[in-house]
Order: sequence, then C-alpha cells, then structure tokens
Amino acid sequence: MPSLFVILLCLIVGAAISGVVVGLIVKKTVEKRTYESAFEAGIQHRKQTAEAEIGSAEMQAKRILEDAQKDAQAKRKEALVSAKDEIHKLRAEAERDIKERRNEISRQERRVIQKEETLDRKTDNLEKKDEKLNQKLKLAEEKLEEAETIKQSQIESLERISGLTVEEAKNQLLSSLEDDLAYEKAQKITSYEQQLKNECDEKAREIISLAISRCAAEHVSEATVSVVPLPNDEMKGRIIGREGRNIRAIETLTGVDLIIDDTPEAITLSCFDPVRRELARQTLEKLIADGRIHPSRIEEMVEKSRREMDVKMKQEGERAILETNVHGVHYEIVKLLGRLTYRTSYCQNVLNHSIEVAHLAGIMASELGVDATLARRAGLFHDIGKALNHEIEGSHVEIGVDVCRKFKESPAVLHAIEAHHNDVEPKTVIACLVQAADAISAARPAARRENLESFIKRLEKLEEIANSFEGVENSFAIQAGREIRIIIKPEVIKDEKMVLVARDIVKRIENELNYPGQIKVNLIRESRAVAFAK
Repeated sequence: MPSLFVILLCLIVGAAISGVVVGLIVKKTVEKRTYESAFEAGIQHRKQTAEAEIGSAEMQAKRILEDAQKDAQAKRKEALVSAKDEIHKLRAEAERDIKERRNEISRQERRVIQKEETLDRKTDNLEKKDEKLNQKLKLAEEKLEEAETIKQSQIESLERISGLTVEEAKNQLLSSLEDDLAYEKAQKITSYEQQLKNECDEKAREIISLAISRCAAEHVSEATVSVVPLPNDEMKGRIIGREGRNIRAIETLTGVDLIIDDTPEAITLSCFDPVRRELARQTLEKLIADGRIHPSRIEEMVEKSRREMDVKMKQEGERAILETNVHGVHYEIVKLLGRLTYRTSYCQNVLNHSIEVAHLAGIMASELGVDATLARRAGLFHDIGKALNHEIEGSHVEIGVDVCRKFKESPAVLHAIEAHHNDVEPKTVIACLVQAADAISAARPAARRENLESFIKRLEKLEEIANSFEGVENSFAIQAGREIRIIIKPEVIKDEKMVLVARDIVKRIENELNYPGQIKVNLIRESRAVAFAK
C-alpha cells in the first residue's frame, strides 16, 4: 500500500510540473511576439521623427546661409568705404610731403646760389690779394738785396775801423762770453745745489735720524789682548809647567802668546785673532777650575773649548738671523755669521755691527718704500767675508761675494756686498742704503778706534789732495779730519769759480781717500788792500 501511494504521488507531482513548464513556454512565446511587434513600431516612429528633423535642419541651414550672405555684402560695402577714406587720407599726406620737399629743395637751391656768389666774391678778393702779395714779395726781395749790400759795406767799414776780421771778432766775442758763461754756470750750480739741499737734506736727515733713533745699539770696544784672572800667584808656575812644557803646549795648540809677568793674579793673552784668543781664554779658565794642568789635559781642554765655541758660534748666528728677521739662510752662512762674534774691526764687534747695519738699512728702506727684507739681508751679509779673511786670500768684500754667490744669494745682495766699500759703483737703492747704514754704524761715537799712525796719515793725505790744486795757498784739516779749510789765492781763482774748484776737490777726496762719515770742504777767498797814510 505505501508503495502504490508513493507512485501515485510521484505521478501527480510530475503532471503538475509538466503543466507549469508548458505554461511557461507558452508565456515566453507570447512575450516574444509582443516584443517584436513593439520593436518594429518603434523603428517606424524613429524613422519618421528623423526625417522631420532633417527637413527642419535643411531649412534652418538655408536661412543661415542667406543671413551670412547678407552680412558679407554689408561688410564688403563698409570695407570699400573705409578703404576709399584711407586712400584719400594717404594721398593727402603724400601731396603735403611732396610740397614740403619741394619747398626745402627751393630753399637749398637759393642757399647754394648764395654760397656760389660768396665764393665768387672771395675768389676775386684772393686774386687781388695774390697780386698785392706778389708786389710785396718783389719789394721785399729788392729790400733784402739792398740790406745785404748795406750789411756787406758796413762789415767792411767795421773791419777797416776795428782792424779785426769777422772770425777774429767772433773769437774775441766767444772768449768774453765764456767768462760770463762760467759765472752763470757757477750761479746755476749754486742755486741747484741749494734747491737740492732744501728739498733733499731735510728728508735725508729725517730718515737717517729716525733710523738711528730706532736702532740704539750698544758698542763694546775690544783690544787685541785678554786678561785671565788667577786664584793665586802659585797658579802661574803650574801653568808654566816643568821646563815650560805646559805654556808651550797651550801656545802651540791655540796659537796665542801667554804673557806671564809681575801682574798679580793675572795672565795676559795676546793675539791678533780674537777666535784664537777666546779659545785660549776658555781653555785656561777650564784648566784653572779643574786644577790638573799637563799637556794631555791641555789638549783635551782645547778640543772641548773648540767644540763649545762651535756651538756658541752657531747659536750666535741663529740669534742674528732671528733678530734681523732674515729667513731662508743656508746653514753654512749661519755658521760664518756666528764666527763674526769673535771678529772685530777697529775694535768694533763685527757681528753686532752687521746686525746694526741690517736694522738701519731696513728702517731706511721702509721709509723710502723699498724692499726692507732685502735691505736687512744685504746689511746682515755685507761683512761676512771678515769671517774668512784670515784663511782665504783677498779682501773681505771679494770673499763675501764669493761665499754668498756659492750659496745662491740674489744678485741684489751680491751687488750690495760688492759696493758697500765702493769697490764697484752702487747701482741700486739697496746698495746705497747698505753703504749709508755701514757708514752710520761705523761713525757712531765710540763705535770704532783706529791707531794714531793711520789717523795722521789720513789727515796728511787730505791736506796733500787739497794743496795739489792750482790757486790753493794753504789747507788745514780740522775737527779730526771731518772738515778741511782751504785758503784760496784771490788773484788766481775768482768768486764764480769757487764752486767748481770745491766740486773738483770733493771728487778727488772721494776717489783717493778712505774715511768714515763725511768730510766738509770749506773754501775761503779773501782780498785785502793795505795802504799807509804818511
């Protein structure tokens, strides 16, 4: 029973489903046909609407074309009217411009005509002036011929009256003019010298005084002997040694003479070379302090003192370099500078003198606007040859130039060294400054001493030079050779020639005499007339 019921139920359900499916199929078919008919109706409607719109668009396009043609016609007419107005305006302006140009041309033509008339008048005047000028030239030539004739006749008359020819009169006139010119020349020289003194002396004094005031160096005069103090007189015997072997060893090793006399508690060392004398002094002081004095110990102390002096000389050279602010100096030149510590010139320490010359030259160079560094360098090295002049042949100038050239010093420094004693003519400002600074340093009070014999010889030579000139009656060197007064014979040398004679004497003194500082040459001319009333 249950299976049959199920089967019936399934049949009923299947039949229902089949009915529904058939209904749906029928509905779809109806809807499809309805849609197709509606689509065809829509297409037909759209076609009709589009045809109507196309028709209205064509009518509107025709209206637009007609309106555009009407506007174009109107604008064309306006353009024609404006073009005609513009053409009329341009034509009027052109006619006005042409008229103005014609007027200007007319004015120019009138002006040209006036100028031609003026030129014609001027040409006529020039022709008349040429005629007059030719007449004047002819007249002038006639007068010149007449003047030449008169001149010749007058010259002949003058020659006949004076008894002199033209050449003789000319020579006589030139000789008289020569005396007048000598007087004028002397006056000119005097005025020029006075002008130069007024302008230059004051400035030179100012620069030199400033340099001297800024470089107030101390001077220590040294002699050719040194004194070594002893603790007691018994030390003299120990220094002499058995049979004099100690003193001989010292003198042999140092090259110094030991003078042992009655002077209490002192030994004198004598030598022209300050380096040897200093070496002996230090050796003796070490031996006295040590107490052991015998030849082998003396040799050790001499070698030790020599090493210490080498170190000290190097230190002194470096001190001089730093003090003068000179850089880039070869170490061999530094050692040579240090050796100048023990060299003297006329009892003046050469290293201190070189440092002072460097400072003076640098200060004067700064005042003159010249390279002060180069001036200091040249001033410091100017006497460096004196460090070797006991060992090498030649003057200290030649030795210094050779040494500095070897160590690549500049040509300006070499020339300054070479010219500081006028061995060559100074050609640069630096050389002149070094020369002046050297003279200033040497001429300071108490800076140098010279022996009496050379001093007297210099004074005698000075008077000899002055007396050698014609017209000099007598001469006197005064003020320690700083001035020479020359008495002139008034009948031989006139006043106008005094300046020339003074200049000649100065040149001779400068060329033939070596002297510190400067020498004033003072010429005195006096005329006296003596009569007796009886």
